[in-house]
Amino acid sequence: MSLKDQITEDMKNAMRAKDSERLGTIRLLLAAAKQKEVDERVVLDDVAMVAIVDKLIKQRKDSVAAFELAKRQDLADKEAAEIKVLEAYLPQRLSAEEVSTEVKQIVADLSAELGRAVAQGDMGKVMGAVKTRLAGKADMALVSAAVKAALAS
Repeated sequence: MSLKDQITEDMKNAMRAKDSERLGTIRLLLAAAKQKEVDERVVLDDVAMVAIVDKLIKQRKDSVAAFELAKRQDLADKEAAEIKVLEAYLPQRLSAEEVSTEVKQIVADLSAELGRAVAQGDMGKVMGAVKTRLAGKADMALVSAAVKAALAS
């Protein structure tokens, strides 16, 4: 069963259970997926669905920070609850050590390919390679920090 089908089934279950918070979050996710399908005229696969879930989680985290800064804990709690629902659709994430190991390997491969040591100016090339290999498997903020650390050493 594809991720999109699983999300649709979860929406039906939330309707049956009259779980309005979960239902609202799942509907937002499906609406974002449908919007992407219509805009790009494609059928989304699991990788694209994970990217949408990642994007929505990042938006919710930014909102939580803004609401807490504005001392609106009620709204921050609502966004945090949505994050919990959305995180259920993400695959198992790599740990910080695993991300660091992968980034070091990618930097070594890129250095061999370029025939020279990778420098700070090559961050775009490294991030491009990292995104293709770790898309959906790791938090990109963690990946970015690992790339900066690898390029600094």
